Amino acid sequence: MKIFTHEEADDLIPVVRPKLEEIKILYEQVGSLRESVKSAAMAAELGGGGIKNGSVYVKSLYEIGRITTELFQLGIQLKDYSRGLIDFPCLRDERVVLLCWQLSETDKIEWWHEEAEGFAGRKPL
Repeated sequence: MKIFTHEEADDLIPVVRPKLEEIKILYEQVGSLRESVKSAAMAAELGGGGIKNGSVYVKSLYEIGRITTELFQLGIQLKDYSRGLIDFPCLRDERVVLLCWQLSETDKIEWWHEEAEGFAGRKPL
């Protein structure tokens, strides 16, 4: 597990913001096609099938996976695709805590929480 300083995490926000914005759009596309995919899967079981915009669905899933992998390789934990919620492991008082940030916030991380508490346990830095 990568451990970030507050400064290192802040420096990554401008880099990861566009990736999270793209994931959010792709996740919305996947969600909008979910019913079509269900219908096509049921029809396929009966010998029919096919999905309108199937290539868009598959490409969106692929891109979500690719970007998620990039974030993971940077050491960032993606917590919520639709909100662009991420965590950065960090040392605080000699224990690992998580610096917490989401798309609706500024380019500076202002929150943290214990690993077990999650978003609901956020505290100001």
